[in-house]
Amino acid sequence: MFRSRLLALIWLIVGVAIAAQKHYFEHLGTLRAVLSAVLAVVLWPLLLLGINLHIH
Repeated sequence: MFRSRLLALIWLIVGVAIAAQKHYFEHLGTLRAVLSAVLAVVLWPLLLLGINLHIH
């Protein structure tokens, strides 16, 4: 159980770092921007593949 929580924490930390690098945390004034940032953190491997997760 500790190992799975540690992996989840590492997943989120990496996701936040990559999402910040891809500018998903700028201009979080709208719900769409917040949802885009959440998706980017959770689905960060897609960002590395070049997929845009900004909700328009």
